[in-house]
Amino acid sequence: MYLTKEVKKEIFKKHGGNENNTGSTEGQVALFTHRINHLTGHLKKNHKDYNTERSLVMLVGKRRSLLDYLKKKDIQKYRELIVELNIRK
Repeated sequence: MYLTKEVKKEIFKKHGGNENNTGSTEGQVALFTHRINHLTGHLKKNHKDYNTERSLVMLVGKRRSLLDYLKKKDIQKYRELIVELNIRK
């Protein structure tokens, strides 16, 4: 599987402060971004996989709402996260 426990821990350690802080907004956005990148690569090969396409759209919406929350809460962290994860907008 592409998303193992070690990968999740490393993502949350890098973006959430420590590996046990799984509820941080930055960590959640980083995890969603990792999953979105994986699903995008999958859809490039399997363009008729509509269930994955729907899942991808829902994930992008969740990430967008978390980014909007972070933007209202702390604009500086939002800007840093956007640059670090290479997210448009």
